[in-house]
Amino acid sequence: DIYLGLLGRQYGFENADGISPTEREYDHAALHHKTKLIFVAAHKAEERHPKEQLFIKKTQKAVIHKKFGTKDELKADVYASLVRYLEEKEIIRTAPFDAAFHNSASLADIDHDKLRSFIEQAHSKRGFPLSGAESAEKVLTHLNLFQNGRLTNAAILLFGAAPQRFFINSEVRCASFIGTMVEKPISSYKVFKGTVFELAEQAFEFVLNKLDYRIETRSEQIQIPGEYEIPKEVITEAIVNAIAHRDYFSNASVQVMLFKDRVEIWNPGALPMGWTAEKLKQLHTSVPANPLLAEPLYLAGYIERLGTGTLDIVSKCLSHGLKEPEFIQTEDFKVKIYRRTFGEVSIKYATTTVSDQVGVKSDQVRRGNDQVS
Repeated sequence: DIYLGLLGRQYGFENADGISPTEREYDHAALHHKTKLIFVAAHKAEERHPKEQLFIKKTQKAVIHKKFGTKDELKADVYASLVRYLEEKEIIRTAPFDAAFHNSASLADIDHDKLRSFIEQAHSKRGFPLSGAESAEKVLTHLNLFQNGRLTNAAILLFGAAPQRFFINSEVRCASFIGTMVEKPISSYKVFKGTVFELAEQAFEFVLNKLDYRIETRSEQIQIPGEYEIPKEVITEAIVNAIAHRDYFSNASVQVMLFKDRVEIWNPGALPMGWTAEKLKQLHTSVPANPLLAEPLYLAGYIERLGTGTLDIVSKCLSHGLKEPEFIQTEDFKVKIYRRTFGEVSIKYATTTVSDQVGVKSDQVRRGNDQVS
């Protein structure tokens, strides 16, 4: 049922058709719809045989496609991938990260103001039945985040007073680069901390501050009409998805990077077993990696349950005249959103937050007047 491939420098012996045994095995597995797990040794491209480079590129649509540097890394990655396969086949069962109980956290670590703010938003957006007068214990129990005196990891990430005290990897790192590559000097770099709601707000504002804003001709309107080079809804969807669906077992953080020609959002996670990046551009079901984390995000209006988020990203980019975005699954999951240069007078300022995008009243709106050429 599984094809496990290890790829390195050499392509291997070639038959009369110029194909190696490893590639023939891969093709056979693909033909018979086997689950493909590919692990690639971390060599430089110029060190690899040209055909091996092409073969590695060919395998990028595999269910698992990861790089490794040492034997220990390889063993850990293979083990984790096989466990995940067995979990998704329901051969073994382990609790997802968000549903696991935290041994040292208590209700004292919950920020009650943040919880009350969520209740107001959830009531406004989805008709949440509880009121802000209810106890934290009752609300968290209703959300399946508290049981027998114990908090789940999701409760801390959603409503914790200091979530990174427990999960430093939950921070979001944002950087802006001058050119089209990751290289110094870095024009701007921020590390954001807070709940998943606060992380989404801060990362969204970071990106919006650095996108071009086209000013159109004012007719009889008091406000000057205009639009960002990338639709705000696209940035919102991509950032919230990265935070909601990432692998919280990983020590890595979500990264948001702005380049001259694109925005990239990376999260340490993987698509559901059997899915490919191309499936995200088709109508598909919603399979949240962290269901207890996703439910409050849905109740607050940050995400939907229909599995249409990635379709919306594609359609809004295309309707905005942008190049089709890319979804890439390697050792991380990446979204590439291409920018458009207007060539006109533009201004950069933060005008809204994610909660404004989903119709939630927010007191976090901050405006600036940074002028750019």
